[in-house]
Amino acid sequence: MRNSLFIFLIGLLISLSSCRNDFEFEPSKGGLTFSKDTVYLDTVFTNIGSSTYRLKVYNKSDSDISIPKIELGKGSASKYRMMIDGLTGEDGTDTGTIGDGKIFNDVQLLAKDSMFIFIEVTADVASANPTDFLYTDQINFIHGNGEVQKVELVTLIQDAIFIYPSILTDGTKEKIFLNGIETELEGHELSGDLLNWTNEKPYVVYGFATVPNGSILNVEQGTNVHFHANSGLIIDKLGTLNIQGELSDYDAEGLITVDREVRFEGDRLEPIFEDVPSQWFGIINFSSNNNSIEYLTLKNATVGIFNVPLDIDDPYASKLDISNSQIYNCSNVGILSRGAEVTGNNLAINNCGQASLACTYGGTYNFTHCTINNNWGSNSNALVLNDYLETDTTLYINNPINNFNFTNCIIYGTNQNELFIERKGEHPFDYNFINCLIRINNTNNNTFYPPTNITNYSSCKIATNSSLFNPKYKDANLNQFNILEDSGAINGGLSLGINGNDILGNPRSTSIDIGAYQFVP
Repeated sequence: MRNSLFIFLIGLLISLSSCRNDFEFEPSKGGLTFSKDTVYLDTVFTNIGSSTYRLKVYNKSDSDISIPKIELGKGSASKYRMMIDGLTGEDGTDTGTIGDGKIFNDVQLLAKDSMFIFIEVTADVASANPTDFLYTDQINFIHGNGEVQKVELVTLIQDAIFIYPSILTDGTKEKIFLNGIETELEGHELSGDLLNWTNEKPYVVYGFATVPNGSILNVEQGTNVHFHANSGLIIDKLGTLNIQGELSDYDAEGLITVDREVRFEGDRLEPIFEDVPSQWFGIINFSSNNNSIEYLTLKNATVGIFNVPLDIDDPYASKLDISNSQIYNCSNVGILSRGAEVTGNNLAINNCGQASLACTYGGTYNFTHCTINNNWGSNSNALVLNDYLETDTTLYINNPINNFNFTNCIIYGTNQNELFIERKGEHPFDYNFINCLIRINNTNNNTFYPPTNITNYSSCKIATNSSLFNPKYKDANLNQFNILEDSGAINGGLSLGINGNDILGNPRSTSIDIGAYQFVP
């Protein structure tokens, strides 16, 4: 009986399978629908490939269809390329070689089904429209009845000046020298016109652009610099950095109408990368010259600015004056200094993985009217001060007198303790907070914190919880640190005689507010 049942089931399966009809595809007659009528590929630099964009194509009919041809309007000359269902199409010849993503024949699509078309572009500015720098094309869906459906493709091509390591005769890439010693870092030593960055075109940097000893890099107002992954700017021991940004013009809504700031960021221009940290390394300043930064917006680095001597025993500290600048979204530290001399005024720093500002291994620091905030989350601080550098094998202590001075500064964030001070040496450790607003909820009776050591916190507002002396920013998550009318920072600053303007050019006259931004009713 069991064998009879088994034979019956086998016979039934054979009979059912013999009744199956293979899919029969008929030539398409139009009627496809698309996820987009126009695909906008975000701005790309000349001759640099774009990200991949996606178009979904729907067959909503009851028929299995074969689309006789899908092709780019400019054919094999198009700067766009496509991939359909993992295929790259025909190459336009009879050689049978792999296609280049321009032309596809007899593309099949089942009834009530859909498929993805993936689109990329690599084009130079000479291929774009000379008036608006747009490069355009279409995807043509050519049906069996002669009907053509089109999806438009649009890309803005931006011309740029590229700085990258040269290819040497042995096939390796150019390495940079620091104080005369060759390193393993790939990059390019700046000279000639490349020591004067202008706002005529953006700059795109591959590897580490280096300012050599005896040279000055001047960056004029309105200059935009984009760094590729793992790239950055290095100032050698006796080189000099001079960033000369200026105050931009703003409308009544606070939007920029004329941009004169200097901007350093990554080279991914798509909106999804707008605030992604660690897209490039940052600025490394080894220089003991008088380096100056005015009106710089730096974002999405690993370490925004790293001030450090070339050698830990080098008596020449790196030096930097930085004013009216913003540093955001760094995966490690916004400004990291080791034994340096740094003066900062009207700075806003936020959203950094370890610390927004870290003054380590001692040094001399003077910060005035700065908003040092950190909304990264746990295990991060707004401000870190210490006198040491510790490796796996050695503890280095900075022996000279260390001076940390903060006046009219906000030190705040989402954690209970946004200020971290630590000393491991026995030498003088001079730190002073004057008329600052500081987020501290320290219960360990640590001698570095109030109220046990009030003399180092003259006229400060100590925010022991999120309600007390809250600075009430416009939107810290969007890096908007304008203070609102109920901010704990209003009228809490010390008059410095000549108080000047805030980071947006607003005068500090009727009252002196704490931080980089003066309250404007």
